[in-house]
Amino acid sequence: MENTSYKDPAGFVFVHNSEIYRQINLLGKDDYEYFMVSGLYTELLQKELIVKHEEVSLDIDVSSPFYKFIKPYQIAYITYPYEWSFSALKDAALLTLKIQKLALMHKMSLKDASAYNIQFVNGKPIFIDTLSFEKYQENKPWKAYGQFCRHFLAPLALMSYVDFSLNQLLISNIDGIPLDIVSKMLPLKSKLNMGVLVHIFLHSLSQKKYENTMQSESKQATMSLDSQLALLSSLEDTINSLHFPKIFTEWGNYYENTNYSNEAFDEKHVIVKSFLEKIKPETLCDLGANRGEFSRIASNMGVKTLSVDIDPVAVEDNYLHMKKNKEKFILPLIQDFNNLSPAIGFMNDERENFISRFKVDAVMALALIHHMAISNNLPFKNIAQFFSSLGEYLIIEFVPKEDSKVQVLLSSREDIFSDYNKSSFEKEFQEVYNILETIKLKDSDRILYLMRRK
Repeated sequence: MENTSYKDPAGFVFVHNSEIYRQINLLGKDDYEYFMVSGLYTELLQKELIVKHEEVSLDIDVSSPFYKFIKPYQIAYITYPYEWSFSALKDAALLTLKIQKLALMHKMSLKDASAYNIQFVNGKPIFIDTLSFEKYQENKPWKAYGQFCRHFLAPLALMSYVDFSLNQLLISNIDGIPLDIVSKMLPLKSKLNMGVLVHIFLHSLSQKKYENTMQSESKQATMSLDSQLALLSSLEDTINSLHFPKIFTEWGNYYENTNYSNEAFDEKHVIVKSFLEKIKPETLCDLGANRGEFSRIASNMGVKTLSVDIDPVAVEDNYLHMKKNKEKFILPLIQDFNNLSPAIGFMNDERENFISRFKVDAVMALALIHHMAISNNLPFKNIAQFFSSLGEYLIIEFVPKEDSKVQVLLSSREDIFSDYNKSSFEKEFQEVYNILETIKLKDSDRILYLMRRK
């Protein structure tokens, strides 16, 4: 059983023979059957808004409330909202609202609006929780309204008005960022946005009003179908009104400030492609991908590619490029390699850490080693172990100390890195890898390696 779903009495997710299944319990039987016959599942599937599933039989022991097994489409990479760019989170929010509107048209409703119900497949957000749907109750408000605001609107507003890195607060708030905290953090000018005023500030005050009473705000209220549709439209308008701030970061325009000659940059493309053609990976994780220039060499070859970087501006640009060009094999993510996404939730067991989720055929680390070794004091040995924990093959670029980019890093600190050299790099990495090929770039002292884990 997967601990991400143990809180839902209607059913749970589990792994059998390395594949994902979902058990539906008797408590979820009526809603599931109505979901399937109402036409909602068919419409969501036709519009590519939900993962496809099939009902299956399994020769395994079942618990007493068992009703049925289903096998959903197997998603390659499970990602979390604190790893998404601003626009990715925004698209996930709009998808959730669109699905709730469609559900209401079929006399159903989403009983939760968790950002974790969304994943990205073929370059688009898609809904994955088949058991989130329940029969619509006349004149009842949307019970997932508060959760939607905490999971989607709150982080988007903070990213838009305060700082684009504040979606990271979702790590310490697994059920979304509390609205009273958000209200204190947002600037006064955010109240000029009517949707933010209503759905965050006034919503927070309403929650405080009812927090010491026997009944919750949602139980006190009634809401007609038309009123709920109006609420969803208002949330939709509010989400659309929020925009990624126009801020420049150190790595946002990285490719305009490299020290490669045009010939060396073009040669680097050729070498990376040749390495990929030799190892033929199905999956790849490009660490320090910036805006995805080299990730796309792999994704354009049909390799399922995680394009990972620490810089939110670069990842935002990468995501928008993916979306504009309808790319299906690349997924941009935000990740700090020195502070990877942790396991969180009850007993640290509801959401997996970065390394547990991402096992790939190949890892790519171009122009990254000097940042990890010098900026963050990581020994070559530890870096090699990290890369090898993710994948079998490694394409890596060694940037020598004489390189101008390394000299910039050393200009503001004492050079205590006597072991930062080609010999030490190869020695430590050969403890973990076999070096298959080495190519020195033209007009540069940088070296590209193709390695395979021992």
